[in-house]
Amino acid sequence: MEVVVKEDYQGMSRLAAKIIADVVREKPRAVLGLATGSTPLGTYKELILMHKEEGLDFSQVVTFNLDEYIGLPPEHDQSYHYFMNENFFKHINIPPGNVHIPNGMAEDLVGACEQYERDIKEAGGIDIQLLGIGANGHIAFNEPGSSLGSRTRVKALDEKTIEDNARFFEHMDDVPKFALTMGIGTIMDSRRIVLLANKANKAHAISITVEGPVTALVPATIVQLHPRATIIVDREAAVELERPYRDTPHDLSEAVAYIQRQKGKDS
Repeated sequence: MEVVVKEDYQGMSRLAAKIIADVVREKPRAVLGLATGSTPLGTYKELILMHKEEGLDFSQVVTFNLDEYIGLPPEHDQSYHYFMNENFFKHINIPPGNVHIPNGMAEDLVGACEQYERDIKEAGGIDIQLLGIGANGHIAFNEPGSSLGSRTRVKALDEKTIEDNARFFEHMDDVPKFALTMGIGTIMDSRRIVLLANKANKAHAISITVEGPVTALVPATIVQLHPRATIIVDREAAVELERPYRDTPHDLSEAVAYIQRQKGKDS
């Protein structure tokens, strides 16, 4: 697990976008796992800019979103279908048929979850999964206490999550209480993970995720066990971390250069 602390939200978003863009350039038919919420918005804006100004091509990319509320139709302005289309998909050249978001209006919700897992497998698995983190340490809608091996399923939302989401709805009774979500096991199957966090209200969750024990009570801690996970935070979200962390990802070329310098000293 690698932790990168950027000075601000813009720097954090730019780095995340660069990592994703590098994956797409290297593998044009990359499978991206995507997240919603305010945290990844900056990353999507940077990717849109790369598409428009640098020709970053999404024409073969396949995407799978982490979650969706149950009971909100795709056209609802608080559905994640609507969020992704407005903030990302309609601004890039991705074919609509390559976009996958859980169907929160499915008559057979269990069947829809099982099909989602099959769709991910048939696409070749997720190459890079973008994650946010809740103040209680949830990833996607895997609330505290979720099985660390869980798959895509129906999940009841914690009261804390419902309270946090209430600001987006006119009435408290309108806030969805259930969602379809990728499971923790599904997320961990991704070949690479990039987890983002900004602002001080995420600082405690980040400190436990990075430096605490792996526990189902803080689902995000599972990323410690992923072979290629990068956590990118801003200064505010990093304030409770005990150890110092770099502001750039580790680069293999640094190690190679170090070896060459050492050889030069010995010659």
